[in-house]
Amino acid sequence: MKIAFFVARFPVLSEPFILNQIVGAIERGHEVDIYSLDGTPSNLSKVHPLVEQYQLLERTFYAPTRPDHELWRWLKGLGLLALNFYKNPLVCMQLFNTSRYISQAKSLKLLYRAMPFLSKKSYDIIHCQFSTLGVFGVWFRQLGLIEGKLISTFRGADISKFLPKWGERVYQEVFQETDFFLANCEFFKNKAVALGCVPDKICVHGSGIDCSKFAYKPRFFPSDGKVKIATTGRLVTKKGIEYAIAAVASVAQTHPNIEFYIIGDGELKVELEQLITGLNAERVIKLLGWKQQKEIVEILDTCHIFIAPSVTAADGNQDAPVNTLKEAMAMGLPVISTLHGGIPELVEDGVSGFLVPERDVEAIAQKLSYLIEHPETWQQMGSSGRAQVEAKYDMNKLNDELIEIYQQVLDSKLPQQSLTEQNLALIANR
Repeated sequence: MKIAFFVARFPVLSEPFILNQIVGAIERGHEVDIYSLDGTPSNLSKVHPLVEQYQLLERTFYAPTRPDHELWRWLKGLGLLALNFYKNPLVCMQLFNTSRYISQAKSLKLLYRAMPFLSKKSYDIIHCQFSTLGVFGVWFRQLGLIEGKLISTFRGADISKFLPKWGERVYQEVFQETDFFLANCEFFKNKAVALGCVPDKICVHGSGIDCSKFAYKPRFFPSDGKVKIATTGRLVTKKGIEYAIAAVASVAQTHPNIEFYIIGDGELKVELEQLITGLNAERVIKLLGWKQQKEIVEILDTCHIFIAPSVTAADGNQDAPVNTLKEAMAMGLPVISTLHGGIPELVEDGVSGFLVPERDVEAIAQKLSYLIEHPETWQQMGSSGRAQVEAKYDMNKLNDELIEIYQQVLDSKLPQQSLTEQNLALIANR
């Protein structure tokens, strides 16, 4: 098959789930092109090793980067139009159709993103990662810029944060025109169906991890008595890290021999540093910054408990089952997470860890204290977590399933005859 992946920017370190699907298709012998519709990332000095191993930048087509400043955006946009108008005059005129494309035409987002397609592209499968890009997949196909079966994935922000801003009817045309949909958890699948997606045109296809890269190890109480706790994630609101910091600082008053490692970087770094200082918890809580996957594995290997305190952000943004949580569970760490988004589909409360309400510092502290005081539970919880991840989120199994989905969508005579949940259950049980 010839497959096109639509992404916002590529490569992005925080989106290994997309990278895994791209590499999975290549490893299975398919021809892959990647379209980075928002231009080139600002920093290509830090990339995932797979990007270099599979020479993915050579497969990537970059739309021109759209300037934030309105005047420069228009000057650059008109220059792009003048240089490329000859390739497809009729379509170029349509890119300014504000009655049809409204804000995406007014902001020139449609113009910039259409540039790589003015010379028509043809694929078997066009997979739009995040359904906000699926909108452009539909428009580009309608404009005759690209042809192929359209698949669009709901991953999180596109079915949560995106809706309050643009309204619950924003995907109506996408639901009608896209051949098939994926959702990375039942929670987001159900939201899509509630918004109008035909149930037979969507299935759950989780984000996988390479379980072989996260070796399982049973956890026991350390001989030196120092219990090490970790969390991994971007330092942004929906990760809820401030609540874990407050909980750990509270627990440290009765269990002073603990350490909390926060792996990641982001816009809240300074704010979290100030919070740690204000709680007099610098001795216990360490912000380690961004780390390569190998470094993350090395840190988690020394830890005993993992916390993933995700919350619904003020803008509505929510998480699916978090990949960093899967990685920790695969390594045998008992976990504490929240009753949030798709996380309960990953963590079974009281079995592989504990689930607490969002933003509940006291509840996190209580469960953390319980785990510290009952290390005899660690091994069974860790074993259950590893089994869950291997069964539902193994990257290789999921990549086999994804190619099977592509093939069935490609072979279907009508979009509404696409895969059913029963078909996918057969695939998963092979």
